[in-house]
Amino acid sequence: MSFPILSLVTFMPLVGAAAILAMPRAETARWIALGTTIVTFLLSLVVWAKFDPADPGFQLVEQAGWLGSGISYHMGVDGISMLFVVLTAGLMPFCIAASWESVEKRVPEYMIAFLALETLMIGVFCALDLVLFYVLFEGGLIPMFLIIGIWGGKRRVYASFKFFLYTFVGSVLMLLAIMSMYWYAGTTDIATLLANPHFPPQMQTWLWLAFFASFAVKMPMWPVHTWLPDAHVEAPTAGSVILAGILLKMGGYGFLRFSVPMFPSATEMFAPLVFVMSVVAIIYTSLVALAQEDMKKLIAYSSVAHMGFVTMGIFTLTHQGVEGGIFQMLSHGVVSGALFLCVGVVYDRMHTREIAAYGGLVNRMPLYAACFMVFTLANVGLPGTSGFVGEFLTMLGAFLHNSWIAIFAATGVILSAAYALFLYRRIIFGALVKPTLQTIQDLSAREIAILAPLVVITIAMGVYPKPVFDVTTPAVAKLIQDSKTALASDRAGVHRDLARAGTKKLAAAGQGAGQ
Repeated sequence: MSFPILSLVTFMPLVGAAAILAMPRAETARWIALGTTIVTFLLSLVVWAKFDPADPGFQLVEQAGWLGSGISYHMGVDGISMLFVVLTAGLMPFCIAASWESVEKRVPEYMIAFLALETLMIGVFCALDLVLFYVLFEGGLIPMFLIIGIWGGKRRVYASFKFFLYTFVGSVLMLLAIMSMYWYAGTTDIATLLANPHFPPQMQTWLWLAFFASFAVKMPMWPVHTWLPDAHVEAPTAGSVILAGILLKMGGYGFLRFSVPMFPSATEMFAPLVFVMSVVAIIYTSLVALAQEDMKKLIAYSSVAHMGFVTMGIFTLTHQGVEGGIFQMLSHGVVSGALFLCVGVVYDRMHTREIAAYGGLVNRMPLYAACFMVFTLANVGLPGTSGFVGEFLTMLGAFLHNSWIAIFAATGVILSAAYALFLYRRIIFGALVKPTLQTIQDLSAREIAILAPLVVITIAMGVYPKPVFDVTTPAVAKLIQDSKTALASDRAGVHRDLARAGTKKLAAAGQGAGQ
């Protein structure tokens, strides 16, 4: 058995959490958490270096006995999950650094919650057993519930319970589906189930709906998106970064890992429903974003719209659409996280997120204005930024599938420019007339160290996306081919069943005529 690098990456944050428990002083906890997340990120880069992009299968596989009866501790990554591990590990040091001064109460507990959350999130993208996936997927609710409920804003208890109940109720249905799959197939091993997708079409319908209930809330898709703005507004800055950057992506990852390859007949049946929900999300939530007076709420609604492009791209089952959906999730993880960090910068100074409280910040904060501009333009989807690549590919995939879907979705690009530039103009430009802003300070060295790498990544992914596509292309090609093969097999099975039923009816009719 090779060295268990995935388990090391996954559980390294818990080592840091244990160290904080042993030395629970606030300053010590900050440094331990930062050091642990940096080490975890470096280990994730080692995983990327060991990963062979040409191999579309699961790599760096680890397996050990766990619950018995076909349920095991099984870890591995492929081209779909590999970069989400890097994204998760990469965002965490920024979250810890962003919380350095803003979080003053219960600092050790706060850092432990984030480190536990990191382990659960990385584990979700590495899990190759349905039960293991479910435990980690649901486990992530607990630290985020505490982060919002303890360190959030004035309505933090309401927001944390709403977040928990929405996401948990959907996931209960997924648990029932996992139990049904185990009773039918005799295993919960994801690699085995992907290699032999043999669920009957009628059963696929119910399984698909059960998984969809969980992943649609997690994304979140319209109309089950209402928990997200509340959670974002009340969460601390780092909580918003992880919520938008990673937790939302678990829904899209779930569609790619389970819904599309395991339930191909149901995916084909329900794809029109997903397209309608995606287009409504893109247009409706963009219009709602235009009406917002709170910066965090505006960015939260924009996240729902951008996730609409992701679901639209995935369910086109075209190579461009699926690749675009994955790239859009990775890009949005960086850009939306950076936008929430930018909101946190001015909130730490002024203690308000009301757009009307600002204006003319470019006169006092030119560095902040430049960073915020890059992330705003990436959010709009300007060519040369990471936001363009994903949106363009998802719309290209939609156009190849049905041109009307792409036409309606394209209106979302126009609306995103409207709300994002409207936000930027009101905060950054104009005269600096408000007395409270006369002495506001530009980015500190710590804030520059946080935002500068994200600016570089945003532009680098937009100008040179090849490293991402090198990882994802073989796995996406295999996903689409396997889905089409399984769909053809399902159709052949249906035809055989119809033929048998017809033969039995003819035989019965013949017997009746003979009597």
